[in-house]
Amino acid sequence: MTSRSDSGSGEDSLDRLLPSAGAPRRKSATSLSKTEPPLLRTGTRTIYTAGRPPWYDEHGAQSKEAFVIGLCGGSASGKTTVANKIIEALDVPWVVLLSMDSFYKVLSPEEQALATKNDYNFDHPGAFDFELLVSTLRKLKQGKSVKIPVYDFTTHMRHKDWKNVYGASVIIFEGIMSFADKELLQLLDMKIFVDADSDIRLVRRLRRDITVRGRDIEGVIKQYNKFVKPAFEQYIEPTMRLADIVVPRGGGNMVAIDLIVQHVHSQLEERELSVRALLASAQQTQPLPQTLSVLESTPQVRGLHTIIRNKETSRDEFIFYSKRLMRLLIEHALTFLPSQPCSVQTPQGHDYEGCSYNGKGITGVSILRAGETMEPALRAVCKDVRIGKILIQTNLDSGEPELHYLRLPKDISEDHVILMDSTVSTGAAAMMAVRVLLDHEVQENKIMLVSLLMAELGVHSVAYAFPKVKIITTAVDKGLDDFLHVIPGIGDFGDRYFGTDGFDSWSDEEDQEQLPH
Repeated sequence: MTSRSDSGSGEDSLDRLLPSAGAPRRKSATSLSKTEPPLLRTGTRTIYTAGRPPWYDEHGAQSKEAFVIGLCGGSASGKTTVANKIIEALDVPWVVLLSMDSFYKVLSPEEQALATKNDYNFDHPGAFDFELLVSTLRKLKQGKSVKIPVYDFTTHMRHKDWKNVYGASVIIFEGIMSFADKELLQLLDMKIFVDADSDIRLVRRLRRDITVRGRDIEGVIKQYNKFVKPAFEQYIEPTMRLADIVVPRGGGNMVAIDLIVQHVHSQLEERELSVRALLASAQQTQPLPQTLSVLESTPQVRGLHTIIRNKETSRDEFIFYSKRLMRLLIEHALTFLPSQPCSVQTPQGHDYEGCSYNGKGITGVSILRAGETMEPALRAVCKDVRIGKILIQTNLDSGEPELHYLRLPKDISEDHVILMDSTVSTGAAAMMAVRVLLDHEVQENKIMLVSLLMAELGVHSVAYAFPKVKIITTAVDKGLDDFLHVIPGIGDFGDRYFGTDGFDSWSDEEDQEQLPH
C-alpha cells in the first residue's frame, strides 16, 4: 500500500508532567549522565522530568530555533530505529520525532481505489503535501505550536482530529523524501542518510507489511517492484550526496550515532541562554510603564494588604482575605476588556443603552501552583470561562525558569487571555508564560497579566519585552533581596496558602511552583 516506515511520531508532546518534589533534579539539560534520566516511559505516555529552558532573550523575542535533524533513506532502511537511538543517546527533554508519513496527500476516490489494489504510487514526491510539511516544520522550528495531521494507512485518509505539538528543542524529521524539496532542505540543520542493503530492506518490508498490516505477499512484492524499488533509484538514492553523514547498517552503527549525538550536544550548549541573570542585572531607572494598572489603594485594599502581609496572620485568615483581594483584582481586570454599545429593553418596556463584551471568548491561564488560587475568583465573575494551566519552575543549578507542563484550551488564539499568578518578582516566569501564549498565536494585545503583588523589576521586565501586554496588580513593591524575593513582599504565597511552608525544595515565589493539589 505505502512505503511508510514504522515510525513512532512525537505528536503527544503536550502530555508532559513533573515528578514529585522528591524526584532527583538534572544538573544540565545537555548532560550525558545516565544516572538521572530526564524522562520515564510507561505503556501509555512519556513523563518528562526536566523542563524546557528559555528559548527567547530578555526582550522576549525568539532567539534560538530548534535544532532540526533530517533523516532520509529508502523504505525499511532503519530510519526510525536510528531516530529512536539518537533520542535515547541524546538524553535531553523536549525532542520531537516528526514523520513524513503524516503528510501524505488526501487521496481522491479514484486514487483510493488504486491504493486498495496496490496500484497507487506512494513512493513519488507527488504523493506528499510538501506545502503543508514545510509550513509545519518551519513553525515548529521557530518554537510555535503546530497541528500535525494523523494519516490512516488503512483507509488512506487523514483523521478528523490532528495532534498538537509544541516545545521542541530538537526535531528529528524522518522520511523517504526528506531531501527531495529545496525549501525543506533549508530547514534541516543536519542531514543524515540511512543506508541499508536492498535485500535487507525488502525482507524488512515484507515482514512489516505482512505481519503488521495484514497484506498478502504477492501484493507487497508487486508494489515493491512497481513503485518502491524504482523510486529509490530515481528519487532517494541520488540525494545521498546531500547528506552531511551517511549511516551504513542503520541502527546498528553506534559509532555514527555517537558522533551525531556529540554534535547535537555541542549545538545545544552553544544555544543556552541566561535570561534571568540579564533581567536581574538590568538597570530599571525609567518610570513605571503605561501598560501597568494598579488597583486603587482604598482603605479596604490597604487593609487587606495589611492582613495578608502580616507574618502573624493565620492560614485561614490569609486564605479568606486573599480571596477577597483576588475578587477585587479580577473585577478590576475585566474593565480592560473591549466593549461595545448594546441596547436592551427593560421589563417595563423601556430601552436601556448599555454595553457588552466585544470579543470571541475569555480564557484564564494560571501559572501553577499559586496562580491556580485565582481561578475561583475568575470563575465567579466570568460565566463558562475556559481555564488553562502552565507549570514553570526555576532550575536550581542554572537559576533559569523551565517550562514543565502546559494544558491550554483549543483555539485559544481567538480569545482574550487573563494570565494569573500570585506574585511576580524578576518577571522571568511571567515572561516565559507570555511567550508560550504568543507561540500559540494569542495576540499580544489580548493578554492581561494579573498578579496580587509585583516587584518593579518584574513590571519593567514584562513591559519591556511585551509592550502590548496589559499588567494589572494590587500593589507594586520596589525591591528584591539577594534571593530575588519581593521586598517588603508577602512571603511565599503558595506555601502560606496551601500550608506547605516546610518544603525547602519549593521557594522563590512565582518562579518555583508546585504541581496543583
